[in-house]
Amino acid sequence: MRLDKLLANKGYGSRKDVKALIKKKKVSVNEKIVKDSSSHVNPENDSVKVNNEMVHYQAFVYIMMNKPPGYVSATVDARDKTVIDLLPDAYKRFNPFPVGRLDKDTEGLLLITNDGELGHSLTSPKKGIEKTYYADIEGHVTEEDVEQFERGIQLNDGYTAKPATLDILRAGRISQVHVILTEGKFHQVKRMFEAIGKKVVYLKRVQMGNLKLDSALDSGEFRELTNDEIDSLKNDVQKKS
Repeated sequence: MRLDKLLANKGYGSRKDVKALIKKKKVSVNEKIVKDSSSHVNPENDSVKVNNEMVHYQAFVYIMMNKPPGYVSATVDARDKTVIDLLPDAYKRFNPFPVGRLDKDTEGLLLITNDGELGHSLTSPKKGIEKTYYADIEGHVTEEDVEQFERGIQLNDGYTAKPATLDILRAGRISQVHVILTEGKFHQVKRMFEAIGKKVVYLKRVQMGNLKLDSALDSGEFRELTNDEIDSLKNDVQKKS
């Protein structure tokens, strides 16, 4: 990796700023002052210091966000604010992306990372990673609906969704349910309930694989995953291989 790119990614300014630091002899690699900002380093093995302070390299970032309504699950959008807009520049330097899609008005657990391999595996239909949603449903959800979800519901466009789990938490005029899916088609939860004559009035993802939404995160808040949470997600993927 180029030295100027490494230091720019770590927040030491633009590549021009890094070049100025090097010119002032503020940067060393393996205890030797560096003169060329385009020189290459191995951040995992080389000792890089700025102003005699060690630069700790981080290849990947893993962020859990409690997505608020009104934001789209994308890196850029011409019309709407994206979940990436909620992140500070320190995270944006990693060029992260949201894993999977939550609709603009859907809330809850969203993983944001720059680990392309993990992101692809978590959303791959072949892996079948479970996603759990809490939903408020306009209409009385019944055991017959549960059975239909188990069989696989045919959506209004003719597509038959894979079998899913529907747990009734409270049945009534506004029913409260959990839905567990292994796929993620566009507006899938909403379309599944539309196909049985009911309407989703509130939707929140609460779990992906073994990763549960941190209840301490308010809407719009985020934090980095712990090492145990990262390992758990990777184990989810490996078990599905």
